[in-house]
Amino acid sequence: MDKLQVKFPHRIRDVDPAINTELLEYFKGERTGFVQVGPEGYFFPHKFKEEAEQYYNFEARPDDIWITTVPRSGTTWTQELIWLVANGLDFEQAQERPLTERFPFFEFPLFMHNDVKAELIAENEGNDKAIEFIELISRPGYETLDELPRNQRRFIKTHFPFSLMPPSVLEKKCKIIYVARNPKDVAVSYYHLNRLFRTQGYTGDFERYWRYFQQGLNPWLPYYSHVKEAKEFSHLSNVLFLNYEDMLIDLPGTVNRVGDFLNCRPDAEGLQKLLDHLSIGNFRQNKSVNMHQMAAVGILKDGEEGFVRRGGKDRDATKQADQQEFVNNPNLLKNANEWVQHNIEKFQTACDKNLH
Repeated sequence: MDKLQVKFPHRIRDVDPAINTELLEYFKGERTGFVQVGPEGYFFPHKFKEEAEQYYNFEARPDDIWITTVPRSGTTWTQELIWLVANGLDFEQAQERPLTERFPFFEFPLFMHNDVKAELIAENEGNDKAIEFIELISRPGYETLDELPRNQRRFIKTHFPFSLMPPSVLEKKCKIIYVARNPKDVAVSYYHLNRLFRTQGYTGDFERYWRYFQQGLNPWLPYYSHVKEAKEFSHLSNVLFLNYEDMLIDLPGTVNRVGDFLNCRPDAEGLQKLLDHLSIGNFRQNKSVNMHQMAAVGILKDGEEGFVRRGGKDRDATKQADQQEFVNNPNLLKNANEWVQHNIEKFQTACDKNLH
């Protein structure tokens, strides 16, 4: 890796001790504590403090394709769409190679606390393949991606907001695709993910979780700060801003937009095959994208909802209904709607009207 050239420009501060103690009680995947970064207070586990500069100085390549989102905004669905469009609809390779290998998650290792990693290795003792996988996903993305051959195009997933992405991504004019989703749906899906992944290990109820979500006390949040930053860069020719709800309504149109953006639009026959491949029913059963490897080594907790959830296809296509977690709690739903409306008004020049 090239010698570090840029000092990380944002202040990293520890979360208030009382809040940190409370969060550690409910998020069992982190054992040290949490930090907040920059003027927006982006939230991360303690390990970010140690590695921020290395991630920031990662050297992008001009032909890299990046996807960045707030978690649970249709990221995995869009990753598979992007990879297949950019690779000539190579469905065979897409089935053989897990999406985590084809489209690595840049900063996931920040969330693999050393104690959790040790526990997983102990649980998989004697299974060399499982331990090799645990070591692989624990290795910093800036190392793994830097070692990929120069003649191999890199597809990179991140949840970093634009302000925390390596500056070289914009300097090299890499293709960046951003997907935004209704914040209430994001919160519900993210709640279930935080319960599913032992690296997060959330044990509280949804009402508590929503309060943390509103305060930006969950990795990569605050939500509206993240989306606002993306909106500010969406005018660039190398940035494509998508809305998840629009994808649900018109997936063929989204595929064509992505194809035009990447200069490789599929033909009519290829488009139909891709739409079938991306249907939520097929997607949920696709071991290449549903974190099968993570489950096999024990990172996913038994008894929780799967990684690929409903995806919105079984609901009204013109406007997603409120999730059951809100419907069951009218006061919480009222609170959520007021919070969303307040933020839309606050960021009205940056937040698309579809995000309410």
